[in-house]
Amino acid sequence: MPPRSPVNLGTLRPQKGSLHKWVAVKVPGYGRTAGRGMNGQNSRSGGGVRPGFEGGQTPITKLFPKRGFFNPTGRTFAPVNLDRIQLWMNQVDVFTKVHDGVKILADGSEHLTTPLFITPSRASHSAIKAIEATGGKVICKYYTPTSLRDCIDGRTDRVEAAPTRRDDIVWYSQHRNRGYLSIASLNHGPAVPWINPRWIELAKTLTAYRKQKPDGERRIGKKT
Repeated sequence: MPPRSPVNLGTLRPQKGSLHKWVAVKVPGYGRTAGRGMNGQNSRSGGGVRPGFEGGQTPITKLFPKRGFFNPTGRTFAPVNLDRIQLWMNQVDVFTKVHDGVKILADGSEHLTTPLFITPSRASHSAIKAIEATGGKVICKYYTPTSLRDCIDGRTDRVEAAPTRRDDIVWYSQHRNRGYLSIASLNHGPAVPWINPRWIELAKTLTAYRKQKPDGERRIGKKT
Protein backbone atom coordinates (compact mmCIF):
# COMPACT_ATOMS: atom_id res chain seq x y z
CA MET A 1 0.00 0.00 0.00
CA PRO A 2 1.58 3.33 -1.02
CA PRO A 3 2.19 5.84 1.78
CA ARG A 4 -0.42 8.55 2.19
CA SER A 5 0.60 12.08 1.45
CA PRO A 6 -0.30 14.82 3.94
CA VAL A 7 -3.61 16.56 3.28
CA ASN A 8 -3.24 20.16 2.14
CA LEU A 9 -4.59 22.45 -0.58
CA GLY A 10 -2.10 21.05 -3.06
CA THR A 11 -3.14 17.41 -2.63
CA LEU A 12 -6.93 17.81 -2.54
CA ARG A 13 -8.64 16.07 -5.48
CA PRO A 14 -12.31 15.32 -6.22
CA GLN A 15 -13.41 11.74 -5.68
CA LYS A 16 -13.00 9.48 -8.69
CA GLY A 17 -16.20 9.35 -10.76
CA SER A 18 -17.75 12.41 -9.11
CA LEU A 19 -17.07 14.76 -12.04
CA HIS A 20 -18.03 14.33 -15.69
CA LYS A 21 -16.73 16.20 -18.68
CA TRP A 22 -19.11 18.24 -20.80
CA VAL A 23 -19.25 17.12 -24.40
CA ALA A 24 -20.20 19.06 -27.51
CA VAL A 25 -23.14 18.13 -29.72
CA LYS A 26 -21.05 17.10 -32.73
CA VAL A 27 -18.70 14.75 -30.89
CA PRO A 28 -18.88 11.21 -32.37
CA GLY A 29 -21.10 9.03 -30.25
CA TYR A 30 -22.85 11.98 -28.59
CA GLY A 31 -24.49 13.59 -31.60
CA ARG A 32 -28.09 12.99 -30.60
CA THR A 33 -28.57 14.23 -27.03
CA ALA A 34 -25.00 15.20 -26.09
CA GLY A 35 -25.17 13.16 -22.93
CA ARG A 36 -28.18 15.01 -21.51
CA GLY A 37 -30.73 12.30 -22.06
CA MET A 38 -33.92 12.41 -24.11
CA ASN A 39 -36.51 14.08 -21.89
CA GLY A 40 -36.72 16.20 -18.83
CA GLN A 41 -36.13 19.77 -17.85
CA ASN A 42 -32.34 19.46 -17.79
CA SER A 43 -32.25 18.23 -21.38
CA ARG A 44 -33.71 21.49 -22.70
CA SER A 45 -31.75 24.55 -23.65
CA GLY A 46 -31.84 26.94 -20.72
CA GLY A 47 -33.20 24.22 -18.47
CA GLY A 48 -32.51 23.77 -14.80
CA VAL A 49 -33.93 25.30 -11.66
CA ARG A 50 -32.78 28.16 -9.47
CA PRO A 51 -30.79 27.42 -6.33
CA GLY A 52 -33.07 26.54 -3.43
CA PHE A 53 -35.98 25.33 -5.60
CA GLU A 54 -37.39 22.05 -4.30
CA GLY A 55 -39.93 21.11 -6.95
CA GLY A 56 -42.73 23.36 -5.75
CA GLN A 57 -42.83 22.37 -2.10
CA THR A 58 -41.99 24.86 0.62
CA PRO A 59 -38.18 25.12 0.63
CA ILE A 60 -36.30 24.51 3.83
CA THR A 61 -35.16 28.13 3.92
CA LYS A 62 -38.77 29.19 4.52
CA LEU A 63 -39.59 26.48 7.04
CA PHE A 64 -37.33 27.89 9.73
CA PRO A 65 -38.35 31.18 11.38
CA LYS A 66 -36.14 34.26 11.12
CA ARG A 67 -35.77 36.50 14.14
CA GLY A 68 -33.65 39.52 14.85
CA PHE A 69 -31.58 41.73 12.63
CA PHE A 70 -27.92 41.68 11.68
CA ASN A 71 -26.25 44.95 10.80
CA PRO A 72 -23.35 44.21 8.43
CA THR A 73 -21.72 47.59 9.11
CA GLY A 74 -22.38 47.67 12.85
CA ARG A 75 -19.62 47.40 15.44
CA THR A 76 -19.63 46.15 19.04
CA PHE A 77 -17.63 48.29 21.44
CA ALA A 78 -16.25 47.00 24.73
CA PRO A 79 -17.67 49.29 27.47
CA VAL A 80 -15.16 50.45 30.09
CA ASN A 81 -16.21 52.60 33.05
CA LEU A 82 -14.01 55.23 34.67
CA ASP A 83 -13.87 53.44 38.03
CA ARG A 84 -12.50 50.36 36.28
CA ILE A 85 -9.84 52.45 34.54
CA GLN A 86 -8.80 53.98 37.89
CA LEU A 87 -8.58 50.48 39.37
CA TRP A 88 -6.42 49.32 36.46
CA MET A 89 -4.09 52.28 36.86
CA ASN A 90 -3.71 51.51 40.56
CA GLN A 91 -2.99 47.85 39.85
CA VAL A 92 -1.00 48.42 36.61
CA ASP A 93 -3.33 46.06 34.72
CA VAL A 94 -4.30 45.86 31.06
CA PHE A 95 -7.17 44.38 29.06
CA THR A 96 -7.16 42.49 25.77
CA LYS A 97 -10.85 41.86 24.92
CA VAL A 98 -11.69 44.98 22.92
CA HIS A 99 -14.18 43.56 20.37
CA ASP A 100 -14.48 46.31 17.70
CA GLY A 101 -13.10 49.03 19.95
CA VAL A 102 -13.31 50.50 23.46
CA LYS A 103 -15.99 52.95 24.58
CA ILE A 104 -15.43 54.91 27.77
CA LEU A 105 -18.50 55.31 30.02
CA ALA A 106 -18.99 57.62 32.99
CA ASP A 107 -20.11 55.11 35.65
CA GLY A 108 -17.96 55.53 38.76
CA SER A 109 -16.62 58.92 37.67
CA GLU A 110 -16.44 59.99 41.32
CA HIS A 111 -13.61 57.48 41.82
CA LEU A 112 -11.48 58.98 39.04
CA THR A 113 -8.71 61.03 40.65
CA THR A 114 -5.83 60.62 38.18
CA PRO A 115 -5.62 62.81 35.03
CA LEU A 116 -6.32 60.45 32.14
CA PHE A 117 -4.91 60.91 28.63
CA ILE A 118 -6.53 58.33 26.39
CA THR A 119 -7.46 57.67 22.76
CA PRO A 120 -10.45 55.27 22.79
CA SER A 121 -12.78 54.44 19.93
CA ARG A 122 -15.72 56.23 21.53
CA ALA A 123 -16.51 58.04 24.76
CA SER A 124 -19.76 59.24 26.24
CA HIS A 125 -20.22 62.96 26.80
CA SER A 126 -20.42 62.44 30.56
CA ALA A 127 -17.15 60.53 30.52
CA ILE A 128 -15.48 63.30 28.49
CA LYS A 129 -16.56 65.91 31.05
CA ALA A 130 -15.35 63.79 33.96
CA ILE A 131 -11.94 63.13 32.39
CA GLU A 132 -11.42 66.79 31.42
CA ALA A 133 -12.49 67.89 34.92
CA THR A 134 -9.49 66.05 36.38
CA GLY A 135 -7.10 67.67 33.90
CA GLY A 136 -7.05 64.85 31.37
CA LYS A 137 -7.65 64.72 27.64
CA VAL A 138 -9.77 62.48 25.41
CA ILE A 139 -9.25 62.01 21.69
CA CYS A 140 -11.61 59.50 20.09
CA LYS A 141 -9.89 57.70 17.26
CA TYR A 142 -10.94 55.36 14.46
CA TYR A 143 -9.54 51.84 14.75
CA THR A 144 -9.56 48.88 12.38
CA PRO A 145 -9.13 45.28 13.59
CA THR A 146 -5.49 45.46 12.53
CA SER A 147 -4.82 48.71 14.39
CA LEU A 148 -6.53 47.30 17.50
CA ARG A 149 -4.20 44.30 17.45
CA ASP A 150 -1.24 46.63 17.01
CA CYS A 151 -2.32 48.61 20.09
CA ILE A 152 -2.55 45.45 22.17
CA ASP A 153 0.78 44.13 20.87
CA GLY A 154 2.49 47.51 21.15
CA ARG A 155 3.33 47.81 17.45
CA THR A 156 3.93 51.29 16.04
CA ASP A 157 5.65 50.46 12.72
CA ARG A 158 2.50 50.42 10.58
CA VAL A 159 0.46 53.34 9.30
CA GLU A 160 -3.08 53.20 10.60
CA ALA A 161 -5.97 53.19 8.15
CA ALA A 162 -8.26 56.21 7.85
CA PRO A 163 -12.07 55.92 7.98
CA THR A 164 -13.83 55.52 4.64
CA ARG A 165 -17.52 55.35 5.61
CA ARG A 166 -19.33 58.68 5.71
CA ASP A 167 -20.86 57.97 9.13
CA ASP A 168 -17.43 57.44 10.65
CA ILE A 169 -15.96 60.55 9.03
CA VAL A 170 -18.84 62.72 10.26
CA TRP A 171 -18.70 61.30 13.81
CA TYR A 172 -14.94 61.66 14.25
CA SER A 173 -14.92 65.17 12.77
CA GLN A 174 -17.23 66.60 15.46
CA HIS A 175 -15.69 68.44 18.40
CA ARG A 176 -18.42 67.42 20.84
CA ASN A 177 -17.37 63.81 20.28
CA ARG A 178 -13.69 64.78 20.71
CA GLY A 179 -12.95 63.16 17.36
CA TYR A 180 -9.41 63.14 16.07
CA LEU A 181 -10.57 64.59 12.73
CA SER A 182 -11.56 67.83 14.46
CA ILE A 183 -8.87 70.51 14.72
CA ALA A 184 -10.74 72.00 17.68
CA SER A 185 -10.55 68.67 19.55
CA LEU A 186 -6.82 68.35 18.92
CA ASN A 187 -6.18 71.89 20.23
CA HIS A 188 -8.62 71.58 23.15
CA GLY A 189 -7.28 71.04 26.64
CA PRO A 190 -3.67 70.50 27.68
CA ALA A 191 -1.03 69.97 25.00
CA VAL A 192 0.17 66.38 24.72
CA PRO A 193 3.15 65.03 22.76
CA TRP A 194 1.35 62.03 21.30
CA ILE A 195 -0.74 64.01 18.81
CA ASN A 196 0.13 62.51 15.45
CA PRO A 197 0.74 65.10 12.69
CA ARG A 198 -1.06 62.75 10.30
CA TRP A 199 -4.28 63.37 12.21
CA ILE A 200 -4.13 67.05 11.24
CA GLU A 201 -3.62 66.14 7.58
CA LEU A 202 -6.54 63.70 7.68
CA ALA A 203 -8.73 66.30 9.39
CA LYS A 204 -8.06 68.78 6.57
CA THR A 205 -8.47 66.21 3.81
CA LEU A 206 -11.53 64.29 5.01
CA THR A 207 -13.46 67.39 6.07
CA ALA A 208 -12.80 69.35 2.87
CA TYR A 209 -16.26 68.38 1.61
CA ARG A 210 -17.79 70.98 3.95
CA LYS A 211 -16.29 73.82 1.91
CA GLN A 212 -17.17 72.34 -1.47
CA LYS A 213 -20.21 73.56 -3.38
CA PRO A 214 -22.35 71.44 -5.69
CA ASP A 215 -21.73 71.76 -9.42
CA GLY A 216 -23.86 74.44 -11.05
CA GLU A 217 -24.71 76.21 -7.80
CA ARG A 218 -25.57 79.87 -8.32
CA ARG A 219 -26.16 82.64 -5.90
CA ILE A 220 -29.66 84.04 -5.78
CA GLY A 221 -29.87 87.47 -7.38
CA LYS A 222 -26.54 87.28 -9.16
CA LYS A 223 -26.64 88.15 -12.84
CA THR A 224 -25.17 85.68 -15.31
